[in-house]
Amino acid sequence: MNVTVSQLNAYVKECLSLDVVLSDITVKGEISGLKMHSSGHIYFTLKDESAAIKCAFFKPHSLRLDFKLKDGMKVSTRGRVTLYERDGQYQLNVFEMKEDGLGELYQKFEQLKQKLQQEGLFDDSNKKTIPEYAKKIGVVTSPTGAVIRDICNVALRRCPGISILLAPVSVQGEDAPRSICTGLELLDNRDDIDVIIVGRGGGSIEDLWCFNDEKVVRTIFNCKKPVISAVGHETDFTLSDFVADLRAPTPSAAAELAVFDYYDTLLDLDNIQNRLVRFIDGKIIELNAKIQNYSLSFDDPMHLINNYKNKLDFLTEKLCINIMPEKKEAQLMSLSGKLDALSPLKVLSRGYSVVSKNGRIIKESSNITKGDLLLIKLYKGEVKAEVIDEKC
Repeated sequence: MNVTVSQLNAYVKECLSLDVVLSDITVKGEISGLKMHSSGHIYFTLKDESAAIKCAFFKPHSLRLDFKLKDGMKVSTRGRVTLYERDGQYQLNVFEMKEDGLGELYQKFEQLKQKLQQEGLFDDSNKKTIPEYAKKIGVVTSPTGAVIRDICNVALRRCPGISILLAPVSVQGEDAPRSICTGLELLDNRDDIDVIIVGRGGGSIEDLWCFNDEKVVRTIFNCKKPVISAVGHETDFTLSDFVADLRAPTPSAAAELAVFDYYDTLLDLDNIQNRLVRFIDGKIIELNAKIQNYSLSFDDPMHLINNYKNKLDFLTEKLCINIMPEKKEAQLMSLSGKLDALSPLKVLSRGYSVVSKNGRIIKESSNITKGDLLLIKLYKGEVKAEVIDEKC
C-alpha cells in the first residue's frame, strides 16, 4: 500500500481519535519548557524520569486555571492524545489541569535559593555599579549561539568603538558549570575588562540548570568586575540572575545596559557645550552691564582731583585764619610795647612833667610871659602855677 506523508499522518490521527482510552486520559508529570503565548494558548512539555510528551493547553480551557504555572511544577493533566499532522508529532491536548506539587528540579532550585539568600549573596548591598562608559566588555557564552551575535550587533550599533572579548564556554550539559566558572574567572582577572555579560538563549528548566549551579552562582558573586546576567527569555529566572549585579531580560537587553550609546552621548555633549556657551555669554553680558553701572557711579578723575584741591585750599585757608589771631596778637603786643615806651606817661614816670598854657604844650620859654597861668601835669596829678619871671 502506497500513501503520502499527509495521508499517513491523517490516518494515524484518526486512529488515535478512535481510541477510547486516548480520547480522555489523565497524565501526571513535570512541566518543562513552559511557553505562555500572547493568544492565551499554553505550550509545554510534560515529562517524568525517562520520557516526555508535548502538550497544548488552548485558551478556552486554559482560562479556567486557578493557579500560576511554572517550570518544574508537577501537575495532573486530563486531555486527549492526538497528532499534529504538519510535524507528524503526537501531543496531548489538555482540557483540564490540577496542581500536583513541585518537581524535583524546582525543589532543588528553591532550596539552594533559600540557602544562598540566607548567606547574603543576593543582597543589594553587595551589588556593584555598572560603569556608565565601558570601553571593553567581556561575554561568557557559547561561541556558536545567537547570544553572542545579538550582543555584538547591539553593542556595535550603539558604540562602534566598543571592544568585545568572548570567553567561549558550554552553556548546557554536565561540563557547563565548570566551563562557565572558568570563563568568568578568565575575564574577571583581566585589567582591560570593564563589565562582564554571562548568558544564553531560552530553554527549559533543564536547559538553563547550569546557571542554577552553586559554583557558578558563587563565582559570579566573587567577581571583582560587575556582572550582567542574561539567561533565557524575559520570563526565565535562574539563581545567576539573583546574584548578578544586574539582570537583563534578554542578551540584547544586556548589551544595551552594558554599552553606552555613542551617538546619544555626542548629542548630549553638544547640548552641554551649547548650554555652557550660552551660560558664559550670558555671564559676560551680565558682568559688562555691572561694569557699566559701576562706571556711572564714578566721577571724572580730574573732577575728583579738583574737588580735593578745593577742599585742600579751603582747609589751608581755614588753618591760616585760625593761625592769624595768634600772629596779630604777637604784633599787637610788640606795638603795645613800643607805644608804651613812647608814652608820655612813661616819661612822666621817670620824673618829667608836661607844661601847658591854655591847652597848648609849652616847649620853649619864649612862649610864656610873666603872669601867665600854666598847668603842670605830673606823673600823678596836676599843678597850676603863675609865671613870676620868664627869664629864670
